[in-house]
Amino acid sequence: QVQLQESGGEWVHTGGSLRLSCAASGSHFSGYIIGWFRQLPGGEREFVAGIQRSEGYTVYGDAAKGRFTISRDNAESMAFLQMVNLRPSDTAVYYCAASQTVQIFYSADAYDIWGQGTQVTVSS
Repeated sequence: QVQLQESGGEWVHTGGSLRLSCAASGSHFSGYIIGWFRQLPGGEREFVAGIQRSEGYTVYGDAAKGRFTISRDNAESMAFLQMVNLRPSDTAVYYCAASQTVQIFYSADAYDIWGQGTQVTVSS
């Protein structure tokens, strides 16, 4: 089983960019689908992006399409979320999560391993 740790969250200006990282420890990182979610206080976790085991196939939530890019490096046991043209509505805690399902699901319930989260704050 892997453990996940996010980093890279910070405050940025509207229109700015950030790259979030998700470092995995433990074994068999390449055996997991990786997803990025975000959550506002008191809100549900919203699917942002997901990537299949093979570093190829990706899917995005509506808010991320065209602005965010998910990637992974299985050799380094890392996953990334590149975010550009950030908006105040992107302000949230961002989590990476791992799933052993066959396909990428949008529901947080499909992911059973979570990191601690990293705060992203966007304002003008």
